[in-house]
Amino acid sequence: MHQTQTVLLPFPTRIDLPEAEREPMVELLNARLADTADLYSQIKQAHWNVKGPNFFQLHTLFDQLAGEIFPFIDLIAERATALGGVATGTVRMAAGSSTLPEYPLDAVDGQRHVAALIDRYALYTASIRKAIDVADENRDRSSADLFTEVSRTADKQLWFLEAHVQF
Repeated sequence: MHQTQTVLLPFPTRIDLPEAEREPMVELLNARLADTADLYSQIKQAHWNVKGPNFFQLHTLFDQLAGEIFPFIDLIAERATALGGVATGTVRMAAGSSTLPEYPLDAVDGQRHVAALIDRYALYTASIRKAIDVADENRDRSSADLFTEVSRTADKQLWFLEAHVQF
């Protein structure tokens, strides 16, 4: 279920982007904040529940992936607030706003977790790349740069996951 929230810019800032350009950026940042927090929690779900012959390797990989994604939650939220907005980053807010599908509870086998994460990363990386373009269109180079950093990391993580199913 996707919830939309009205984004207000309650805090003044001297960042030289007009309010008309900052408001859609705060909305975009909050949307990607929801996805990033959700992706982090789904990676941890895989980390906690993986079973099978590659348990240790995947358990360790999933923890590494989560650790690399986690800092982006804070960076994205802080950018939204720097633009004069409010970061909507609680677990319930993220769950209500994330564009990622729910993680399958029946995933146990390592390869099932890998496949589920590949699907979510593919959606996530595509939405982050679109966010780069939107930030550029709104003349917000700092947000575009942040999203580019996220994109580089998430693309590499997707590559790591896909390498587990490629021959």
